[in-house]
Amino acid sequence: MTATRIRSKWERHDERFSPVRGDTFVEVLYDGGSWLEGPAYSAAWRTVLFSDIPDDRVMAWSEVTGAVGVFRSPGGHANGRTVDRAGRMLQCEHSTRAVTRTEPDGTVTVLADRWAGKRFNSPNDLVEHSDGSVWFTDPAYGIDSDYEGYHAVPEIDGCHVYRWDPDGSVTRVADDFGRPNGLAFSADEQTLYVTDTEHRNMRRFDVGPDGTLAGGEVFAVCDAGGFDGIRLDDAGRIWGAAHDGLHCFDPDGTLLGKLLLPEVCSNLTFGGPKRNVLYVTATNMLLSVRVSVTGLR
Repeated sequence: MTATRIRSKWERHDERFSPVRGDTFVEVLYDGGSWLEGPAYSAAWRTVLFSDIPDDRVMAWSEVTGAVGVFRSPGGHANGRTVDRAGRMLQCEHSTRAVTRTEPDGTVTVLADRWAGKRFNSPNDLVEHSDGSVWFTDPAYGIDSDYEGYHAVPEIDGCHVYRWDPDGSVTRVADDFGRPNGLAFSADEQTLYVTDTEHRNMRRFDVGPDGTLAGGEVFAVCDAGGFDGIRLDDAGRIWGAAHDGLHCFDPDGTLLGKLLLPEVCSNLTFGGPKRNVLYVTATNMLLSVRVSVTGLR
């Protein structure tokens, strides 16, 4: 590693951001990637798993030792991931064009790789609902070229948002995006936020009791590139990865402030024993900073 710390720079846009603060320095945990994505914290393993997509590796950083190693290679050109309520790793894979789950014994189960008999483009990011369903986005970044997967002709008519249910069924829940990317539920799961990289915005949907979506109005527009991955803290604030760092929004849509970082950010997650450490994938680096807020469970 060529660096260990970067001085943090917090930019306040609204007085309600005043209680939010963090360490003086952002720690560089790893800087040997090509394009990093999909950080997910496992409390059981005390580990952050993340993707190095072009190099087709899933990496692991240990909270105990500080060491970084290869968790899986090849890794399906994996992108976004999360750890489900049973402690299993769920991830979106570009080269298999599937959403998979790693079981406790290490075997891999394919949850979804097709809709209406047609292969997905390249599942990008995902989130688990408390009813066991898995919601995911499917832009075409993994088949656009050989850089993040394998170049291929799309089989599906566009880039959409889907829901996988525990009975194995897959439902298309939104079909009016350019390039849907990151997504996250509110604490009560009645709101779903989804970013659209092509249109540089974040949208907000109402989630019905039957899993259908309504609304979809633009919640926020990115003023630095486009939004990628998103997460919520336990106060309902929405944190989005952008080209200049992390943007933090109030649930009313106001930009509260930013954590400015020197590289394009792709994704983030809250972790640590208190869920008060932000882990950020930023181009070739995995970063961490302890903050005064706590991530939503």
